[in-house]
Amino acid sequence: MIDYIDIYCERIAPGLWAEPLNALTNAAFFIAAFFAWTLIKDKKDRGAMLLVVLMLCIGTGSALFHTFATRATQLMDVIPILLFQVLFLWLYSLNIIKLSAAKTFALFAVFMIASVLCEAIPAYVLNGSTGYIPALVFVTGFGIWHYRYAAQERLVLLLAAGLFVVSLTFRSIDMAVCGSLPVGTHFLWHSLNGAVLYCCTRAYIKARAN
Repeated sequence: MIDYIDIYCERIAPGLWAEPLNALTNAAFFIAAFFAWTLIKDKKDRGAMLLVVLMLCIGTGSALFHTFATRATQLMDVIPILLFQVLFLWLYSLNIIKLSAAKTFALFAVFMIASVLCEAIPAYVLNGSTGYIPALVFVTGFGIWHYRYAAQERLVLLLAAGLFVVSLTFRSIDMAVCGSLPVGTHFLWHSLNGAVLYCCTRAYIKARAN
């Protein structure tokens, strides 16, 4: 029998339908991807299209993980998330802020080092959410830059950062609320993160079009 991963409040046993809310709320990523895709006027913009594809991969990987809860599906969950973070950082720094390739690579290196250090923090701290702190810091920093210099929709990345704080809070308290809320709060992490990724992608697409 394949060992299953039980790290969320909703799952109390093995089985394909042990996390229905956690699995079904990944629809938020597919909805976000669809609406982001409709914003892309130039379908040859490979960066924007790849962000949309990664949103679909995030939704698919997370749905599979919360359905099968295996090591393999866990990788299918976390890898697309990391790729989206790295790609957004790279595209926004290079194409919107107009940093040089060297400075963009330096930001990438800082992000990766910070992510590795945060991932090394024990999983019981914030229910394993510390690995997302670097992403929150970078989105907030980009949000401040976007507010100051963007030609339109200046608040969209700060909105993404605010939503990210709320979604991280729900992810962090999931196991702590099991006694009073058996389904947990991880499903709200999915629901809100669909909006976070949409806002980030929207900011990039709109700024890129100017």
